[in-house]
Amino acid sequence: MKDFAGKFAVVTGGGTGMGRELARQLIAEGCSVAMCDVSEKNMARTIALATADGIPQGAKITAHLADVSDEAQLIRFRDEAVAAHDIDRLHLLFNNAGIGGGGSIVTGERTEWERTFNVCWGGVYLGVRTFLPLMLAADEAHIVNTSSVNGFWASLGPNVSHTAYAAAKFAVKGFTEALVTDLRLNAPHIKCSVVMPGHIGTEIAANSRKVINNSDDDALSPEEIARARKRMAAMGIEVDKIPDMALQAMVAEQARRFHDDAPTTAEAAATVILDGVKAERWRILVGDDAHRMDELVRADPEQAYEPAFFETLSAAVGWRLNNIAAARAPE
Repeated sequence: MKDFAGKFAVVTGGGTGMGRELARQLIAEGCSVAMCDVSEKNMARTIALATADGIPQGAKITAHLADVSDEAQLIRFRDEAVAAHDIDRLHLLFNNAGIGGGGSIVTGERTEWERTFNVCWGGVYLGVRTFLPLMLAADEAHIVNTSSVNGFWASLGPNVSHTAYAAAKFAVKGFTEALVTDLRLNAPHIKCSVVMPGHIGTEIAANSRKVINNSDDDALSPEEIARARKRMAAMGIEVDKIPDMALQAMVAEQARRFHDDAPTTAEAAATVILDGVKAERWRILVGDDAHRMDELVRADPEQAYEPAFFETLSAAVGWRLNNIAAARAPE
């Protein structure tokens, strides 16, 4: 698919980050977009930005509230999108929505663990199930599933549990690789790609906390503050004498740095992804850190989870643990 003009795309998680930038760039190329998110306010901002960029004649963007971990909501989103765009086929499916959190299966809360896993993995699986009939009806189509570098390295370092997110992203990667053969045999006009971003400047830190707590409040609750203390202490940060307000400011600053100090912007990431789709690459690594990390893990997989490996890795890719760990909601 070398040209997106006149095509119809679905983007999950279109309210912020890479989802927002995918929607903007697709629209700019004349591709109509139906996006979903759990935040109506964020999607309105995406539409405002796309409108300011200039929407080509014949293209259209619509917003739909939907939690991708809930199949009934995805089906409703699909039916609304088909009606709003007056179309019976889909050319591009970007299963992009995701959250952080749910680090430890040993000490973490089961509800948060499963919430993270169900959004990051379930949203991809249910997304393909829900929209596949529309893609079968198209003359050509492409499924794009967002995994992560944590889909080939299941860690944030030796002092941070990261099982829910990493397990989900490994599942996305394996599922998409299996789709390569499945689609070639049973629906050869549909291609697929797995996207594995490194550190991208997005709002995942703040968004994850709000999704997990079903709240749009920027302030941390007392329970969240207690969990943040526990998480920071595990990272070696002395938090016993830090007042709650100062700790909340630290959490906000971590989220800001994760966004602002990232080596790759969400806009640049979206461009890499769309270029990869046009080139029909099934494996799309995003960011120099992702490529370097891939090389290091492949070169020495037996040592990949030892403390010394993380020191080598963080030095090679320029990661700072505090910035990366900020992408996870307090556990």
